[in-house]
Amino acid sequence: MQPIKVGVAGYRGKVGSILAAALQSEPDIDFVGGVGRGDDLAAFLHEKRPQAFVDFTRPAEAMHNALAAVAAGAAPVVGTTGLSSADVDKLETACNAKHVGGIVAPNFAIGAVLMMHLADIAAPLFDAVEVIEMHHASKLDAPSGTALSTARRLAARRKDNPFTHKKAEKESLEGTRGGEEGGVAVHSVRLPGFVADQEVIFGLPGQTLTIAHRTTSREAYVPGVLLAIRKVTSEPRFYRGLDEILGLRID
Repeated sequence: MQPIKVGVAGYRGKVGSILAAALQSEPDIDFVGGVGRGDDLAAFLHEKRPQAFVDFTRPAEAMHNALAAVAAGAAPVVGTTGLSSADVDKLETACNAKHVGGIVAPNFAIGAVLMMHLADIAAPLFDAVEVIEMHHASKLDAPSGTALSTARRLAARRKDNPFTHKKAEKESLEGTRGGEEGGVAVHSVRLPGFVADQEVIFGLPGQTLTIAHRTTSREAYVPGVLLAIRKVTSEPRFYRGLDEILGLRID
């Protein structure tokens, strides 16, 4: 079989540069190059003809890049967070129209996906839960796409019996109790030294359960991205998260 031709948007970035190096070491993948801000995306897609196009850029750029890739017949693999539900719907429609696969994932780290899955399992058994996500200081969005996705999934698991979110009678510092999504409190930490960590803390009288994922380097995203590339180029199906590829969805 011929190697899968793959391009990367944001290949000079913190994640993109690691992915570019990793792709070059895979025998079944032909890394055809990347594009960055100011590069001619249309010319790159026309000349290189990638079968998959990975995007780790910014929310303002990701949709343009992904839709251009689809128009050129390349399956988008989008790890950029901050896209709206309407954006994802639009991209799925475009993929279906061109009969190409694609994926938008809030997190490509396999451990993070398993963290969310385990939290889904625990959700019906606890009355309250809070999510704390910790990222590097230069992250553009808050909360992270993973934290927001986690909160929405947990709330959906308890739609007939929502989580209780205890708010302070007096909040001396506004926002101290975090944001709230369906009874799930979400807290964002931005500090140098972090890459991408998250904790989901469940509570019942007399006990707590913490499900945590730690990222020590951005290489954590490589296995998931490789899995996604191979999957979306082998069948014309659109995925909303790596958990769908891993078969971890709970109905």
